[in-house]
Amino acid sequence: MPQKLDTDIRYLKGIGEKRAAQFKKLGIRSVGELLYTFPRRYEDWKHVYPVKDAPRDEKVCFRAVVSYRPSVFLTPGGVTITKLSVTDGESVVLITFFRRKYVADELVEGEEYLFYGRLQGGRGGYYEMTGPQFAPAEGQDYYHPVYALTAGLTAKAVTKAVASALAFAKNGVPDPLDAETRKRYALPGVEEALRMIHFPQSEEEIAAARRRLIYDELLVLQLGLLKKNEGDAFENAYPVTDRGEAFFGLLPFTPTQAQRRAVKECLTDMAGAAPMRRLLQGDVGSGKTAVAATLIYCTAKSGFQSALMAPTEVLAAQHYATFTRFFEGTDVTVALLTGSTKAAERKRILAGLADGSVDLLIGTHAVITGNVAFRELALCVTDEQHRFGVTQRAALSAKGKNPHVLVMSATPIPRTLSLIIYGDLAISVLDEKPAGRQNIDTYAVTSDFHPRIHAFIKKQLDAGRQGYIVCPLVEEAENEDDDEETKNKRISAREYMEELSGGVFKDYPTALLHGKLKPKEKDDVMARFAAGEIRLLICTTVIEVGIDVPNANIIVIENAECFGLSQLHQLRGRTGRGSDKSYCILISDAEGDKARERFEVMTQTNDGFKIAEKDLELRGPGDFFGARQSGLPELRIADLLTDSRVMYAAGRDAKRILETDPCLTAPEHSELRKSVERLFADIS
Repeated sequence: MPQKLDTDIRYLKGIGEKRAAQFKKLGIRSVGELLYTFPRRYEDWKHVYPVKDAPRDEKVCFRAVVSYRPSVFLTPGGVTITKLSVTDGESVVLITFFRRKYVADELVEGEEYLFYGRLQGGRGGYYEMTGPQFAPAEGQDYYHPVYALTAGLTAKAVTKAVASALAFAKNGVPDPLDAETRKRYALPGVEEALRMIHFPQSEEEIAAARRRLIYDELLVLQLGLLKKNEGDAFENAYPVTDRGEAFFGLLPFTPTQAQRRAVKECLTDMAGAAPMRRLLQGDVGSGKTAVAATLIYCTAKSGFQSALMAPTEVLAAQHYATFTRFFEGTDVTVALLTGSTKAAERKRILAGLADGSVDLLIGTHAVITGNVAFRELALCVTDEQHRFGVTQRAALSAKGKNPHVLVMSATPIPRTLSLIIYGDLAISVLDEKPAGRQNIDTYAVTSDFHPRIHAFIKKQLDAGRQGYIVCPLVEEAENEDDDEETKNKRISAREYMEELSGGVFKDYPTALLHGKLKPKEKDDVMARFAAGEIRLLICTTVIEVGIDVPNANIIVIENAECFGLSQLHQLRGRTGRGSDKSYCILISDAEGDKARERFEVMTQTNDGFKIAEKDLELRGPGDFFGARQSGLPELRIADLLTDSRVMYAAGRDAKRILETDPCLTAPEHSELRKSVERLFADIS
């Protein structure tokens, strides 16, 4: 940030070490970080009512004089109560404060103040208000900002600190936008926008400030993402000419039209002048793996190698089994490399990669270690790509000479978000279910239904089916930050396994699966479950992706409020893979509106894209699947769901700027360059 904005907030007027430590808990250390911490909402102190005309039972602002010095009482329980009477010259308001021992010193008899709170009463000209906010009447007629707070940090303290920061930084905030851009979009200057966002005089000022600051943030975001992907426009060193028709005939099923379309789009790119860079999006069970297999087959037939990187050993092993089955009877060779691969096997695989006898390497992060070298790596496939950092995806591509890139996601990503994160990628969408895939009946119930649910699971198991019970924790007290009530309510997989296997399901083969098991133990459990030896799997979210057991037709998710919408949808997708009717039961005693809204969406639709849009709306882009994992920085004010028009404008401008100044080295772009560096500083 500019020099003034880099100043430690300890040097601001009225802020010492103690206050600075409180701000630090919110991640605020400098003047700039304080000014760019925006209000969450506003309270309307601008519209001042006469008391008698003010609406009842809603928050209002009125102007009144303190009639007499406040009286302070101490209850037998040690609670401080402060009472006072104020008047606007026509009506009297009796005000009570609880546990606010300094209020009596702050409200002076005979002085006029603005009070903001919920007004009640009115009989006989007397009104009441409990615990209002207040401030001296002069200079307070603006929309008061409401900020995020932490222990010991009051709204008044934050407002005073922001005012001090604005005064300190006056005329010291360089504007990263030129006059022409500001005029084109009718945007205020950056310093004026900061003043208006923190102390707006009107709703119009709030709107103008937001417009300017949202544009700035999205411009910087687009510049950073475009720069992150700069240099990707290379010549195609690995032209793939096979069209995949021969492989379609080898598949044990008929590809959908969506799969054929995606394969055609990808192979057209792979035969073109530049390497393919494509995102393959598809809902759970839409057939992404078959598309990837077709591309890998065509790559091998063209004399080149492929690599597929998965986030977990369980998923990598699942892919290995699937691709080995797909390529049975062909001359395409497949190898699996993970952290558990033994030294002798690893040595054999590395030799096969070097001499070209291994056509496809499937693995975890192990595939990007230093001594893994390919003869000719032409295609890099990343599955569940949002689980990898930017540098990890780049490290895989670096194993070849600008290879083709296919990133796959079984978490449908809203169009707005995918355009931001993957603006450099073409997008293929699998929007058609393969034959035999069906909707999954989904129900949301409370824990009171456990006996009925267990009886229903038994019925399915007795009919020869299998099922999952998902728990949020591996064992009790896993999160030390949880309070006792929360800990007691959450069901852990380990304890639940002991309870169920020794109780209601004692006559059924059960097993426990979670991420803390050793890879060999996990593989053994999954192999036995896939073979039907285990009938009921009690597990954590380790089964979220890559588990394909067609005979499993029921999944029960305990403490469903602990999971996001997209995660619930992914878990649900472990069922519905066979011909039998499938069921998903969400169990939760949560009473919050957000939890209820998530469950309502889950019970009403199986459409992953609709669910993803709703998940983005409820959780925001930063939490959608982990900002740092995805390469998407946290945004302070912009909303990728509602600010899409600004996003497109900022994207056009970012491309225009980089066309003339690719490295942002021009003096007029120095602030933009610094902003990009700051925004992406924590992304790896």
